[in-house]
Amino acid sequence: MSKLLVIDDDHSVRVNLVELLEAEGFDVLSAKDGRSGVQLARQHLPDLIICDIMMPELDGYGVLEQLRQDPVTATTPFVFLTAKVERSDLRQGMNLGADDYLIKPFTRNELLTAISTRLAKQAAFNQRLQTRLDALRTSITLALPHEFRTPLACILGYSEILAED
Repeated sequence: MSKLLVIDDDHSVRVNLVELLEAEGFDVLSAKDGRSGVQLARQHLPDLIICDIMMPELDGYGVLEQLRQDPVTATTPFVFLTAKVERSDLRQGMNLGADDYLIKPFTRNELLTAISTRLAKQAAFNQRLQTRLDALRTSITLALPHEFRTPLACILGYSEILAED
């Protein structure tokens, strides 16, 4: 079960999103503002974050900037869900590293498609990373015995020469 974090200052939107996503089988956390959202993201490491842009104190852009600067949350898929419809707003969000940008009002299908697409992309990224790590482990495992044998062979050869003398 994927863990999602919803960050929205509008109580009714946040509650509706949480109910919708829980009905779809997701484990959902929610935050009422950007600061608590960043804290929850760092604490619980969700699989995906859905965030509004227009919030008091720390807006969605600030949330995304802080999460992208933290190595632990830098690759977490991030979806903006906002009423900001200007092309410049969308461009700013994408330039900061957002993975998707949905405009309110949205449909259930749009939201679920965006979530499943981002989670599938993240799973593929994690699989590639795991494959590379496995290859590196194998390479190290094969190379280390040789690296130990080579100096040991020299030591044994010199010790034989010393023993004969």
